[in-house]
Amino acid sequence: MAAPRFDLIAFDWDGTLFDSTALIVRCIQQACADLGVAVPSDEQAAYVIGLGLTDALTHAAPGLPAERYPELGARYRQHYFERQHELTLFPGALEMLQALKARRQRIAVATGKARRGLDAALEVAQLRSLFDATRTADETASKPDPRMLLELMDEFHTTPQRTLMIGDTTHDLQLALNAGAPSVAVAYGAHDSDALAALKPLFVAHSMRELHQWLIDHG
Repeated sequence: MAAPRFDLIAFDWDGTLFDSTALIVRCIQQACADLGVAVPSDEQAAYVIGLGLTDALTHAAPGLPAERYPELGARYRQHYFERQHELTLFPGALEMLQALKARRQRIAVATGKARRGLDAALEVAQLRSLFDATRTADETASKPDPRMLLELMDEFHTTPQRTLMIGDTTHDLQLALNAGAPSVAVAYGAHDSDALAALKPLFVAHSMRELHQWLIDHG
């Protein structure tokens, strides 16, 4: 078996491995409606996925007074946690991750979620023991700040050139650029393929099958 091209592959979570984009959009919209502020469109709400919660809600509800963002965040979390048991991994994601582990590939999660939210999602998906490391926005910095990816590189004593970031949003790809690392985009999540391609990923996958095959051939 050929040696892997990358020492570390870091995955975004929502919209990349976890089929949660539609629910996040609905929860952002419901939280805005609860507080009586303008409800963002599906496209506007999807754009903020991948950012840390505070940054996401600031973009989604720009007219809300700053002192009310904690209230908006609480409403969003309530709606999300009430429904997250309905969510699942994208079909084929588990098989892809298991195949990467079988070849001794180090894999990590780099997400805009908070630690509490990621831990709950990993529990739902029964994946807590599969990843070698995880980073969340509330314990490092919100994307596209490169800190979470740089911390993962330090943990595994690798370089940007040997680290691959995979995500479904421009925030993920900009994170990789800011860290000096290559990226792969998935176009089945929150952002469209044209916006993703503009940030020069190595590949844009339109399905989990395409992503898995690319990693077999090039990872």
